[in-house]
Amino acid sequence: MTTTLITVAPTGAEIRKTDAPALPVTLDELVTTARDCEAVGASVIHVHIRDDAADPTLDLGRLKDTVAALRAGSGLIVQLSTGGAVTDPEEDRLRVLEAQPDMASCTMGTVNFGDDVFLNRWAFIVDLHTRMQERGIVPEYEIFDLGQLTALQRLLDKHGLPAGGHVHVDLVMGVPGGMPGTVAALAACESAIKDLPAGTTFSATGIGRSSLPVLLASLAAGGHLRVGMEDTVTYAKGQPVESNAQLVARATGFARLAQRPPMTPADARTLLGIADV
Repeated sequence: MTTTLITVAPTGAEIRKTDAPALPVTLDELVTTARDCEAVGASVIHVHIRDDAADPTLDLGRLKDTVAALRAGSGLIVQLSTGGAVTDPEEDRLRVLEAQPDMASCTMGTVNFGDDVFLNRWAFIVDLHTRMQERGIVPEYEIFDLGQLTALQRLLDKHGLPAGGHVHVDLVMGVPGGMPGTVAALAACESAIKDLPAGTTFSATGIGRSSLPVLLASLAAGGHLRVGMEDTVTYAKGQPVESNAQLVARATGFARLAQRPPMTPADARTLLGIADV
């Protein structure tokens, strides 16, 4: 790869606005964040939404409004999370696809998530994958542990390539209960990715203090990047993140140092097999 796909994950479902005042939770804040992050190098936005009380929600009307507003206010590829919060029922998570985003996440297995369990049954994964095929929504396969790459291989063998024909995974590293955010873990995943269809690409996400080691390791391995306040609210020791754009700008700086400048949204659409809206 000669360029770098940078995804921003600005909000998530775990961080509270009271703990991180810069966290975008309203629609206006989210659109402003998207515009600012696009200006400094992001090409994809991974979206969780909040309700009027700033609590996580999968309300379909809000999701549709969010997709429309992000498309009107930025050029970013809109990727909705189908994970929601760990307590969300499967039917609500499947209904996310009715908002018709460009992309949606598809987590490839169950994982302990701190003190909680992020449940992803095989039948649910298959349902999510096949519904995205039918709707022309491009998945990003979220990988929390090495064995989930083997599960992805099984999924593709049994149910075919995703919409768009290109396989892209995101290695989510450093979640308590998942794989660690280390160079060794990323190298193991990179080796397993070689067993997936030719041309498969990956991004990597480091949670918390693993954010920088994972970012650097992914660039060195030819991978892409996901950054944002969903994954870390600390820029450096004792220094809170000021904005999602600050994290994207840092990722862009490292990508340029690696001689792999950020990919434009148009080039990212081509890579990922996303049709123009």
